[in-house]
This record gives sequence, C-alpha cells and structure tokens, in this order.
Amino acid sequence: MKTIKILSLTFVLLCATQTFSQQKEVKIEIVKVTDALYMLKGQGGNIGISIGVDGVFMIDDQYAPLTPKILAAIKTLSAKPIKFLINTHWHGDHVGGNANISKQGTVIVAQDNVRKRMSVDSFVRGKKKEAAPKEALPVVTFTENINFHFNDEAIYIFHVHNAHTDGDAVVYFPKANVLHMGDVYFQGKYPYIDLSSGGSINGVIEAVKQALLLADDATKIIPGHKELSNKKGLESYLAMLIDIRNSVQKEISNNKSLEEVKENTKLTEAYDATYGTWFIKPAIFRETIYKSLIAKKEGKK
Repeated sequence: MKTIKILSLTFVLLCATQTFSQQKEVKIEIVKVTDALYMLKGQGGNIGISIGVDGVFMIDDQYAPLTPKILAAIKTLSAKPIKFLINTHWHGDHVGGNANISKQGTVIVAQDNVRKRMSVDSFVRGKKKEAAPKEALPVVTFTENINFHFNDEAIYIFHVHNAHTDGDAVVYFPKANVLHMGDVYFQGKYPYIDLSSGGSINGVIEAVKQALLLADDATKIIPGHKELSNKKGLESYLAMLIDIRNSVQKEISNNKSLEEVKENTKLTEAYDATYGTWFIKPAIFRETIYKSLIAKKEGKK
C-alpha cells in the first residue's frame, strides 16, 4: 500500500512538472480581430482584449503561470491598465489567472454561478478542484445580463442557461460586430459539455441560436477554443449539434442503452473526421449527449 501511495504521488508530481514545463514553452499569439479588439491564444481558453481610451477590457485569462506572458502581450497593445476582466465561465483554463490579474487592480466580473462554483471544492472531469482564493473570485456578479460602456462600445454580456456549464456568458461588442462565446463554442471540434456543472446539449444548442440572432455575415466570432470564426462557421457547428442530438434522441426513444449509443459510430460518422479529432472523441461526445438527454427525460438538469 505504501508503495502504491508513493507511485501515485510520483505520478501527480510528474504530471504537475510536465504541465509547468509545457506552460513555460507556451507562446502567446496575438490575433487581430479589429483595430481595437484582439484574441490572445496560448494554453487554455481564447482571451479577448478590447483596447481604447478607457483602458483594457479583458475576457478570460487562461492559467496562472502564463500571466506574465499574457500581461507582456497586452502591453504591446496598450500601456493602459486592465480595468475589467470578464470570466465567461468557471473552468481553470479560463479563470486560472484571476488572482494574478486582480493584483493589477482589475475588477473581475462573472455570472452568479461562476462565483458560487469557484467558492467551493468541486470535481471537473473526475479531478478534484479546490476552492479558489478570495482574490481570484469575481467581485461583481450578475444574474441574466450586464452592460459596460467602455472604449466607445456598449458592451452587452448575457447569460446563456445550462450550456457548457450553468454560468456561461457571451460577450457582444455591437459597434465592432464581434462576439466572444467562451466554451459555448468549440470552433470546428466536438465541445466539452460539463454535465456536472449544469451543462447540457440542449442548452448549448439554444445558446448558439441566441448568438446567431446577433450575428450577420460580417460578424467575427471568438470561440472558447481554436480559431477565429464567423457566422457561417457557427451555423455549421449548430447544424452538427442538432443533427447528432436528434440522432441520439431517436436511439433513446427506441430504448437503446448508453453502451449501444457509445458503440454506434453511425450516429456521428458524418462529422467525426472534422469535429472528432481533438480531446472530445466521438464516443465521448455520444455518451455526453445521451447522459444529457436522459437527465432531461428524468427531470434533472
């Protein structure tokens, strides 16, 4: 038993070292969206940056070890301070730098459920996540929506219910015609839907529909992960979600079991070559949708 514990500790330390090593090698890529809006890519969720006379408006912040590199990248865009940081949801690859950014005098803003989930110990993908320290928590929270009048923009932030999680927010810059969707949108890939945090396939579909109501052919869309996108890309993503959801629902209506759905490659085969090549593999996605729809059928969120 002692040997097992030592091996387990060694494995944990090795994983932590590898993660730290990987983050040391990460380069922050700056993607210009408009003259005043940028997307930063590194390791974790895509960051949104608005610059202007009022300062810097930031959306998400990736992992804590990357903060110095992220701040250095932002400094190349603007010498002004980061006034506001919006968390699109509570996962660590989007809020991991919160405590560091708050030390800049930045006000952190998020939907109510983000603060609630960050405030307690929890489990994500089977791994325990300890409650965040006070300095990492959002100090301004909202229930449904909130507006910012900043950098000559009327920034509209709205809550989408039980989508990727139960605390997702979409950020819309109407003047610039830009949407930041957080992990409601995994560009070109099957999404991770966190059922344990209140996420659901139907919620993701409805959230994407809401975003599309704001989009036109010129809209630029920053996804939670992968590449800068547009309305056409988001429409294709929505069509994929609906098609696979409906196929799995038919299987449930025919009393198929979870294992039968997981093994039925035909349910996703039309999309697997494109969407199934990242960390959410086709069988996992079919399983997630099945569990989400069964939970709805049983009256659970």
